[in-house]
Amino acid sequence: MRRIAIIQGHPDAAPHLGHALAEAYAAGAREAGHEVRVIAPARLGVPLLRSQRDFEHGTPPPDIAAAQEVLGWAEHWVVVMPVWLGDMPALLKAFLEQALRPGFAFRYKDRGWTEPALRGRSGRIIATMGMPVFLYRWWFGGGGVRVLERSILRFVGLAPVRTTLVGQVGALDAAGVARWEARLRALGRRAA
Repeated sequence: MRRIAIIQGHPDAAPHLGHALAEAYAAGAREAGHEVRVIAPARLGVPLLRSQRDFEHGTPPPDIAAAQEVLGWAEHWVVVMPVWLGDMPALLKAFLEQALRPGFAFRYKDRGWTEPALRGRSGRIIATMGMPVFLYRWWFGGGGVRVLERSILRFVGLAPVRTTLVGQVGALDAAGVARWEARLRALGRRAA
């Protein structure tokens, strides 16, 4: 059985499709005996980092320190987010900048090189969007999801990192939502 941290990255705490998908994943994981903890940045005090000095030497606020405990405990991270303007919402980015600081998520080495500090964990990104997935991948290059995968999660040591993209969410009817919830419940059971 695995320890799973779900980061609910929607900046609005009110229920959205991403919340339902995260809940389906968590339900499937718990059914299979996995332990799940949820971090919801929309419910935390997440200040913006405004300097390199604060990023490297500042003390994380209490909500961020508590989130770091969960992230350090987890063997598998699931990041659920809407795609806004091609990327993750600003609140999710601010949370990740606060939580994934040097000393916790990576270490500096000689000549500016870094070393991941969170190896041995895997990840999944679940991204919802209004546009068709093929358009996001083909025309826009999937940039926001790729940045989260490569420049953030893999940078701190997570591997493998898999993605689930849910497109045209505005056109989903109840049956479509139920199909996605079933897929996410199955992924949760496998902690994949």
